[in-house]
Amino acid sequence: MDLREKVQKDLQESLKNKQERKLSILRLLLDGIIKKEKEKRAGLKEAKDEAELIEKSRLTDQEVLPVISSLVKKSKEAIEQFEAGGRPESADKEKQEMEILNQYLPEQMPAEEIRRLAEEAIKEVKAESLKDMGKIMSVLMPKIQGRADGAIVSAMVKELLTK
Repeated sequence: MDLREKVQKDLQESLKNKQERKLSILRLLLDGIIKKEKEKRAGLKEAKDEAELIEKSRLTDQEVLPVISSLVKKSKEAIEQFEAGGRPESADKEKQEMEILNQYLPEQMPAEEIRRLAEEAIKEVKAESLKDMGKIMSVLMPKIQGRADGAIVSAMVKELLTK
């Protein structure tokens, strides 16, 4: 079962069990997945019929992960803003929603593993300064996709480049 199917199945269960908060966040996630599929479908031209077009536009798990990561990032930002604004009840609600989303992400990568992959990427692109940051990140992020926060990865690469 791929991630999209898992989200749909969990959405159905949430509907049956009347879990409104989970249902709401899963609807938001599924909506994001469907939008990405429509974008992908718009770029396809070689499909013979509607069924083939739908099949070819279906997202892989690797294509779904950025959708989930984006929603998690938005929740983190909202939590920070609610806490700064003195609204702990709203921050708690966002934390619960973020926990639901995190269930669909792969286990987060330990810092040592990120560092090792970053060092390999730096060697691969023969990076010498912060000017090469874009090259490094373009090699590194597909390997890490969904398993580490991009800001953490970026900070680690900067640290390695400034040594």
